[in-house]
Amino acid sequence: MILASGRTVFGIDQSQAMLSCAHGKFPDGRIEKIGMQEMRYQEAFDSAICVDAMEFVFPENWRLILDNLHRALKPMGYLYFKVEIASEKDIENAFVAGQQLGLPVVYGEWAHEGGYHYYPKIKQVKEWVRRAEFHLIEDAVGDEYHHFLVQKG
Repeated sequence: MILASGRTVFGIDQSQAMLSCAHGKFPDGRIEKIGMQEMRYQEAFDSAICVDAMEFVFPENWRLILDNLHRALKPMGYLYFKVEIASEKDIENAFVAGQQLGLPVVYGEWAHEGGYHYYPKIKQVKEWVRRAEFHLIEDAVGDEYHHFLVQKG
């Protein structure tokens, strides 16, 4: 849909397997193997979309990544991202399970089942967005995600 609108797409991922998949579907698309923590783009993009990525980000890296995305956008650029939602009971159970295993987890981290997810409080996400100097345009819940549309001032 984005390509059909005439826009140029540039994708990043730290997983070569994901980049190979993207290249297989969109062989003319530009891609780069880099983590969101290492992004150093300066006002390079009109907009950015971050899908199925933030749930894998450690809490201490959220601000860094939002700052990197802010810097990468041109003035007045838009960022859409989504935050995966889990029930409070499941998050609490994951936290207790992680502690029982001796893992150095903070509340919201889900690390006891061989993978990693972080479910931040939405109030915290909004604070990180504000501190990264984004303006919240809209946020809504749907399809087990909290969706955010923010804009660089």
